[in-house]
Amino acid sequence: MLIVLSLGGSILAKDLDSDRFLKYAEALRNLSKKHTLLVITGGGEAARNYIGAARAMGADEVTCDYIGIEITRLNARLLIAALGPDAYPEIPASYLEASKALGSGKIVVMGGITPGQTTDAVSAILAEFLRADLLTIATSIDGVYSADPKNDPSAVKYDKISPEKLISIVMAIEMKAGSKSPVDPVAAKIIERCKLDTLVLDARDPTLLEKVLNEEAAKKSPIPEGTWITARK
Repeated sequence: MLIVLSLGGSILAKDLDSDRFLKYAEALRNLSKKHTLLVITGGGEAARNYIGAARAMGADEVTCDYIGIEITRLNARLLIAALGPDAYPEIPASYLEASKALGSGKIVVMGGITPGQTTDAVSAILAEFLRADLLTIATSIDGVYSADPKNDPSAVKYDKISPEKLISIVMAIEMKAGSKSPVDPVAAKIIERCKLDTLVLDARDPTLLEKVLNEEAAKKSPIPEGTWITARK
């Protein structure tokens, strides 16, 4: 099974804890024994801090995007270091390079590519391009809710939804100031367009990421730690 994994910087690179990188590396190493993995790392707090500083200096948004991309690639470089010989040694800078790197049989790790696209969007586009079996968005939220649970205590978590339902939820959440959906609008549109089987998963515990993807990925069944997005009935 080919799995494209969007690994949020907020969970991977929190406090730049080396032990945390090593724990995720071990989980990915174990997953790679059964699956082909392509991992896209997010920027996390470091990216937000750098972008905030750039904006305060008057930098335009494209420049800010490029700064964020560089941070995602630094996180990718750290994860490659943690994976050692199990990782493809270079960071692909395009979708085509990522496709070629998969032929190495190693775990491929990369960051952002294009200004204006989050790493979730990059992951969704890669999943489409590579005809991946599963797109996984590993984040600090335990699934997709009817509203932002941080702002709406009555929000309901979904175990399984359609891509069309995801779009309606994401657009409603993104329209509200201060709210944040677990899947950004561009990624959601790609998931809808391609009917990608997608799992949004609370992966703050690396061992849980390994367990769920190994035991549940082929089942497409509801899990307490996440939400399945699928066009399948």
